[in-house]
Amino acid sequence: MVQKAKILLVDDRPENLLALEAILSALDQTLVRASSGEEALKALLTDDFAVILLDVQMPGMDGFETAAHIKRRERTRDIPIIFLTAINHGPHHTFRGYAAGAVDYISKPFDPWVLRAKVSVFVELYMKNCQLREQAALLRLQLEGGAHQSTDEKEPAGLLAELSARLAAVEEQAEALSKQLDDESADAAAVATAAHLERKLTGLRRALDALGPGASGSGATLPSQG
Repeated sequence: MVQKAKILLVDDRPENLLALEAILSALDQTLVRASSGEEALKALLTDDFAVILLDVQMPGMDGFETAAHIKRRERTRDIPIIFLTAINHGPHHTFRGYAAGAVDYISKPFDPWVLRAKVSVFVELYMKNCQLREQAALLRLQLEGGAHQSTDEKEPAGLLAELSARLAAVEEQAEALSKQLDDESADAAAVATAAHLERKLTGLRRALDALGPGASGSGATLPSQG
């Protein structure tokens, strides 16, 4: 069973959180509430999230300050942040949002279909990265296990074939996602994230090919998963 992605919703108004849950429920992912910046940072200590929807105007720690803390943490710095604001902002206000690390900046009231579509892209990218990490873990186990087995005990062909088939499925999905993003309306951050995913897939494919027949498995190295 594929584990659901978690989406963090941060807003000090309960009615706004309810509205976001109603909009995003169709994505069938796990929605986590936070009513303040402090509560959001606490949730980020223990759980991994595909994307964060962050209200700008909140009492105490506002959205800009919360985003700054998120981007300073190594564990959370790469999580996409979509700012939501009711302010009639100008260019300077928007720039401050992007400078704080937001991948998008949406004014309220927003189009539910647009918001859901944007969030779904980052959920898909997150799921593909999770699949890639799983394939890398299986490959790492194969490399480490091979060092402790005799030649007669090894049966790498079957496992390598299974790994190759699983990786091919992820590659196909990543390629389809990249084509979906390949238009002028796509978010630059989403396109860059998809390109990063494809580079990691290429590295993993090379490592897997290096274990195949006629190749020396001892020289295979895994791509960085950062």
